[in-house]
Amino acid sequence: MADAQLPLRQNLPDTLRIAVLLPCYNEAAAIGETVAQFARALPTATIYVFDNNSSDGTGDVASVAGAVVRRVRQQGKGHVVRRMFADVDADIYVMADGDATYDAAAAPALIAAMLADNLDMVVGARKSEVESAYRPGHRLGNRVLTGLLRRLFGRSFTDILSGYRVFSRRFVKSFPVLSAGFEIETEMSVHALELRMPVGEIVTAYAARPEGSQSKLSTFRDGWRILRTMIQLYRVERPLWFYGYIGAFVGIIGVILGIPVIVTYLETHLVPRFPTVIAIVGLGILAALNFMTGLILDTVTRGRQEVKRLAYLAHRAPMPPPATPVRPSEVNDLSITP
Repeated sequence: MADAQLPLRQNLPDTLRIAVLLPCYNEAAAIGETVAQFARALPTATIYVFDNNSSDGTGDVASVAGAVVRRVRQQGKGHVVRRMFADVDADIYVMADGDATYDAAAAPALIAAMLADNLDMVVGARKSEVESAYRPGHRLGNRVLTGLLRRLFGRSFTDILSGYRVFSRRFVKSFPVLSAGFEIETEMSVHALELRMPVGEIVTAYAARPEGSQSKLSTFRDGWRILRTMIQLYRVERPLWFYGYIGAFVGIIGVILGIPVIVTYLETHLVPRFPTVIAIVGLGILAALNFMTGLILDTVTRGRQEVKRLAYLAHRAPMPPPATPVRPSEVNDLSITP
C-alpha cells in the first residue's frame, strides 16, 4: 500500500468547532511549544491539555501557554482518552502527544482530508528523518503489530501506534474506551475496522523529542500489553474464528491419538488402551464445546456490533467539505466497504 503524501494546507470553515486534545504526563519541557504550534496551525481551535498526575508542573506550563487544562487522576493514557472523549464537545477532534514530536502544521490538512470524503478517522502516519526520533525497537514492534492486526482483521493501517489522529464527532461519541494504557491506539484502530468506518491515513513528519523530555513508552512492557490487547480484541470481535481454531487444534490432537487405537481395533477387534480412549473422548468433547462456544458468542458479538453501529449513526456525519477539497489521489484511503 503506497504512502499518501501530505496535501497542501486547506482553509477550514470558521463555523467548525475543533478541539485539540493533548494527553500529558511530565511533559513540562515540551508542552508549551506543543500548545503554541497547534495554536498557530489551528487558530480557531480550543486546545485542551489533560494532565495525568504530572509532577513537573506540566499543567501550569500548559495553562500559561493558553491551553485549557484538565486533570485526570487515574494513571494511564487509556484513562485520559476516556475522559477527553467524554468531557469535550466538538465537531472535529485532533489528538496528539504533548511532546512536540508530531507536526502540528499538518493538522489543517488532516482535517481537510476528513471533510473532503466524510471520513471518521484520519491517522497521521509517522515518517522521521531523525534516527533518534523513532527507536529501532519501536519501529520493529510497530511493523510486527501492524502486520498482525492486518492478519487478524483483514485490514490495517501502516502505523497503528501513531498518536496523531483526527476524529469525527460520531467516532468519538460511539467509541467505548476500555484500555488503560498505550494500547489505546490499537483499540481505536480495531473499533474503526469493526464498524467498517471510512478512514484514511496521511504521512506526516515526526521529530525527535526536545532536550529534557523523555519517552514514557517501554518497548517490551507496552509492546506485550498491545499484543495482549489485540488477542483479546480478536477473541471478542471474532469469537467464531478464535474458538474455532482452538477447537480444530484440540480435534486434530484427538485424531492423531485415535488413529493407532482405530488401527489396533480393526486388526484385533480389541481396545487395549482405555486411558487413551478416554483422553480421545475428552478431547472430542472439548473440541465440540469450543465450536459451540464460538457459534454462541458470534451471535452475541453481532448483536453488540449492531448496537454500536446504531450509537455511531445517532451522530451526524462530519460537516460538508471545504471549498478546496483534498484531491483523492493525495489521501491514502483506507475506507472499508461492507
